[in-house]
Order: sequence, then structure tokens, then C-alpha cells
Amino acid sequence: MVTVAVSGTHLEDQDQYILRTFKEPEGQQQAFQLLVRTYQERIYSIVRKMVIDHDDADDVVQEVFIKVWRNLHKFQGGSQLYTWLYRIATNECLRFLEKKKKRFFLPIGDANQELAAKIDQSPSLDGDEIQRRLQKALLQLPDKQRLVFNLKYFEDLKYEAIAEITGTSVGSLKASYHLAVKKIEALLQLETI
Repeated sequence: MVTVAVSGTHLEDQDQYILRTFKEPEGQQQAFQLLVRTYQERIYSIVRKMVIDHDDADDVVQEVFIKVWRNLHKFQGGSQLYTWLYRIATNECLRFLEKKKKRFFLPIGDANQELAAKIDQSPSLDGDEIQRRLQKALLQLPDKQRLVFNLKYFEDLKYEAIAEITGTSVGSLKASYHLAVKKIEALLQLETI
């Protein structure tokens, strides 16, 4: 049994082990299971912050890992494994949100109200009014700006990693994050008045 590491070099070593093992036909299942155990919580966390609803998040995470399974053999190592996984997860989140808005013909405001209602119903945020207010303020941001904020603020990723994940320049990301922070501050101040 391989232990799951969570930081720096150990995670990079584990990623290399996963990739090497996956290249061996008899090791693909084991490698994929280790990849899921290693990254499932982190991927779920990112997805949940974007789609809000637990059941929706589970569905999106499942789609993410299906895509990972189908495409892991194509991973070239040009980026770190986690940035590749995050890119798939963030693309799936944005695709899911866009599809949801189109499927229900929801204007953006109605979609945000629906997500805000789910924040109020979320048992994972019980008793944490500050977290609930922050999540509602985040819903006022465009999806891509909210994604950048989540990756920087909650995941504490460096701008360079976010740039790899989103395919955006570091300068644009810094500007987007700065604007997001200003919008959130303004929205939270309006609530306290």
C-alpha cells in the first residue's frame, strides 16, 4: 500500500509513480485508484465552490475522473499532474455552469439566485455566516473571475500555476484577482450597511 502524500516533493514523487505505473497495462487500475485517492478531495473542493450543490459537485467530479481515465495516457508531462487535473476540473465546472444556464434558460441573475439559495440550504456551512456571505458575494462575479479567485484564495495556488490551469497570462490573472477582491469587498460592505 502506498501512502498518500500531500505536500511538495512527496506529491511530485507520487505523481511520477502514478504516471509510471499507469504506463504499465497491468498497473493502470492501481495507478488510477491512487490518483483518485490523492486528488479526489482537492478536486471536489474546487468543483463544490463553483457549482455549490453537493450532488452537482459529485456529478462534475465523476465527469472529471472519467475524462482523466480516458486521457491519462496522453499526458505528456509538460505541466505538473495536479495542474492538468485542475485544468480538466475547472473546464468541467465552467461547462457544467454554462450548460445548466442554457438547459433551464436561466438569465445569469436567476442562476445566481438559485445557487445562493443552495448556499443557504448547505449543511456544510451551518453556523458560519461569514463563509455563507462570502460564497454569496462570490456568486456575483463572472464564472471565470470566481474561478480565479477560488484558485488563488482558497487553493492558495501561485499565479503561474493558475496561468497553466486556465491558459491565461499571469498579468491578466493578477488583474482579475484584484478586481474580484475589490468587488467582493464592496458587496460585503453593502451587506453590513
